[in-house]
Amino acid sequence: MAVADFLCRAETRRVLWVMGGVFAFSILFQFCELPYGNFIGSLFSRMNFNRMNYVNTQINFTGGFDEKISRSDSFFSIESKKNDDSSGVELLKPNTNLAPQRVMEFGNRFRGNNGNVAPVFEQQNKDDNIVPPPSNTESPPSPPQVDDNLIVPIPSPTDEIAVIVVPLNSTNATIHLMNSPAPSVSHRRVDTDDNSTVLASSHNPNEATGLLRNDHALSGNGSTMTKRTPAAKKASLEGVVSISEMTNMLLRSSHPSNLLTNPAWSSAGDKELLSAKSQIETAPNNISDVGLYAPIYHNVSKFKRSYELMEQNLKIYIYKEGKRPVFHQPKLKGIYASEGWFMKQLKASKEFLTDDPNKAHLFYLPFSSQTLEEVVYVPGSHSFDKLKAFLNKYLDLIKGRYPFWNRTQGADHFLVACHDWAPEETRREMANCIKSLCNADLREGFKFGKDASLPETNIVSSNPSRSLGGNRPSQRKFLAFFAGNMHGYVRPILLKYWQDKDPTMKIYGRMDNHDYILHMKSSKYCICARGHEVNSPRVVESISYQCVPVIISDNFVPPFLETLNWETFAVFVQEKDIPNLKSILESIPLRRYLNLYNNVMKVQQHFLWHPQPVKYDTFYMILHSIWYNRVFQIAS
Repeated sequence: MAVADFLCRAETRRVLWVMGGVFAFSILFQFCELPYGNFIGSLFSRMNFNRMNYVNTQINFTGGFDEKISRSDSFFSIESKKNDDSSGVELLKPNTNLAPQRVMEFGNRFRGNNGNVAPVFEQQNKDDNIVPPPSNTESPPSPPQVDDNLIVPIPSPTDEIAVIVVPLNSTNATIHLMNSPAPSVSHRRVDTDDNSTVLASSHNPNEATGLLRNDHALSGNGSTMTKRTPAAKKASLEGVVSISEMTNMLLRSSHPSNLLTNPAWSSAGDKELLSAKSQIETAPNNISDVGLYAPIYHNVSKFKRSYELMEQNLKIYIYKEGKRPVFHQPKLKGIYASEGWFMKQLKASKEFLTDDPNKAHLFYLPFSSQTLEEVVYVPGSHSFDKLKAFLNKYLDLIKGRYPFWNRTQGADHFLVACHDWAPEETRREMANCIKSLCNADLREGFKFGKDASLPETNIVSSNPSRSLGGNRPSQRKFLAFFAGNMHGYVRPILLKYWQDKDPTMKIYGRMDNHDYILHMKSSKYCICARGHEVNSPRVVESISYQCVPVIISDNFVPPFLETLNWETFAVFVQEKDIPNLKSILESIPLRRYLNLYNNVMKVQQHFLWHPQPVKYDTFYMILHSIWYNRVFQIAS
């Protein structure tokens, strides 16, 4: 009996060892050699996904149309309804260098109906001003099927991130990321910023009237708007980073290692960007372009080479999804018009556009931050929740319909937004995008080496570049000039110290628009004091009227800083130094002032909009900033 019992136990152990060995070998073989197409593979897809430097979360997005999924070889084909609204483009090309075979499973699989996708996200109307899709009537190959766990959105961070700047000396300045409450967001400015001049417009004081609809700012956790005092606003920042420190940080390491991206799979476009990066870094120091005045650039040779490579190589895909008015409908007038002019001119610039997203270096999210606020925001709600949910739903559609966002987690996607609220609206789900923002504030998450500062321009004419110029230096009888509404905490301080205090310091509240322009053209220095947010159209206006801009806006990143040496044509005064403003300006020697004045005229070409884009103008400079930042995000 004992012998039989011993043999039974031995046989049981042998069976268990055999079963365990077979199971372990199956799992090992599946994990190392097979794609993630079945249950066993899905157990380990997260680990493989992490090997591709991705963050994995479950997606439950409903696809854009009803579908039947059938397996054919190693692919899943999607048979859509005839009335589907997809863009009709080939999302992934098998057997090309777009993706290695093992990563091509990273395609897209739709599930269910489109019941939870708002109509506003569907494809735009046929009369929209876009480059039409290819006329090829063949059905494009569908992306391969993958495990549901593999298609993921960017997870929302658990903590709000803000940029805290610790002032150090100019050679050791650093930016630290720290946990903090959500940053403040300004009052809404409607169409014009108080006394901001209307460029290229006949005199009409009403056109320059600034209005406030919501007398609140956003602060604290979440998206609830509460009143915020200037002291609370300033308390969110530890120290101020000067323009010299910003420049040193950019030139020393303009693209920190934490911003470098490794796509889930490589593409031909990545190789072209790497080649461009190498050519820019080794650009020769000799140029022959009379249109570029070397002293106003950090490195005119690198800028010239980067600009040429952009013209030769850059291809952008504009997503067709999204209905008007929030998507695909640019607004061309008002203080937020820069985003609309860029959208309009990009859509018309066929040399930069491609209908094949596989060939794109960049992907444009074509929405208007101004229209988003006007259409979606609930007046009096003091909450961003609906605006954020609206953008997130659109982004879910893009993630679910295309594989390109997931390839880089959005690092090769970009948006252009001028509304004050744009940094907060895009803070989480669009955190990896290249953001071209008017509200370029280090305190509100603007990232050096990734984001681009967008020049704010108040436009009321179809030809914004008509009204330019000003008096010669000898005929500029005023030392400094400012006029405007009392937005924010800086302007009241400015008026407290300088209004009616000195005949050479013309500091006012609101002013008639015609007189405003005359004062700009007759002053040596034009004060560009921040309002609710760091940005102001006065910067561009000063340059337009050849008045040296004096920027009083702590931690404002000026436009095109990666290219332009702002200290050669502008003066930066910290907010705390407003009481000493006159002595600071008077201490500038005449020779230096004349150099600043001359350089303002030289840099003016970069801050002009034209009905049709002109080389080196605002449109091309915005595009170059986005291109340049993307090139230097690619890991070698």
